[in-house]
Amino acid sequence: MDRWIGMLIVLTIAAFFALAVIEISIQNEDRLMVATTTSLYDTGLLDVITEQYQTVYGSNLYFLALGSGQSLEHAKRGDADVVLVHAPELENKFLSENIGGARKIIAYNFFAIVGPGDDPAEIENMSPLEAFQKIARTGETWISRGDNSGTHTKEKSLWQAAGLEIERLTDESWYLESGSGMGATLQIANERRAYTLADIGTCLKYRHENLIDLKILVNEGRELLNVYSVMAVNAENHPYLNFQKAVQFIKFLISDEGQGIIGEFGVIDYGRPLFYPAVQLLKENTNPQLASWIREYAFFDNSECPPQYRLGQDELYA
Repeated sequence: MDRWIGMLIVLTIAAFFALAVIEISIQNEDRLMVATTTSLYDTGLLDVITEQYQTVYGSNLYFLALGSGQSLEHAKRGDADVVLVHAPELENKFLSENIGGARKIIAYNFFAIVGPGDDPAEIENMSPLEAFQKIARTGETWISRGDNSGTHTKEKSLWQAAGLEIERLTDESWYLESGSGMGATLQIANERRAYTLADIGTCLKYRHENLIDLKILVNEGRELLNVYSVMAVNAENHPYLNFQKAVQFIKFLISDEGQGIIGEFGVIDYGRPLFYPAVQLLKENTNPQLASWIREYAFFDNSECPPQYRLGQDELYA
């Protein structure tokens, strides 16, 4: 009996040290796991960022490309060191639950309502809310992401602002959910000759590559503003996370170099940027109206990251 107890103690101690070694090796490994929204991934922007980041820092970047909601859930479980998302409502909850912090707004563009070229609902050039009302009234097929992503969150807010209850819409025969990322949802809408809400970046890329022939029908208005943020996951909850490299990555994205990559991406292939850098805009108020829209939509308590959620990284906000 004493022999078996002794063996059990030895095995327990060995297992403890093995786990400790695994955690240390994960923490010290020269890599960064990024949970990201699909729009940044599908457009190819992250490929360009990765190439330059690895050249400068020698660190390997790995991506979990999911909707914003799923990305934040994975981060909550400790599956990622840093998140790139575009769902301010979900981000605010993420901060308030002390799951992550050091949030910085890095980019913006606009969502677009896209649909068949013949536009059977006749929504082209309407305001976003008028377009949503008209689609519901005519019963033309609508494809929703239905995945708690940033795009899905925006879509639900637009239906609500248009005076329509999302719970009732999901019972309508014309309202369908893909449960997929942005690229797949666009392709489903293309096949079904349906309408959908898309981030303009992914839409332009898929049109350019002849993967879809949907037409951009509505793409103006503050209601369609789309803001991208980066946040580090709080290592207090998961000590094996690479917090210092997460902060390094944030600093790279908000640097002149990182912002330059964002602002130049897409210009050669599409004749326009797919995303617009936000750091200088917010810091210097270069476009007061647009800066005001971003602050109204994506600031919490008049800040992109209130002091209590900065995880000791106050220099990011100087």
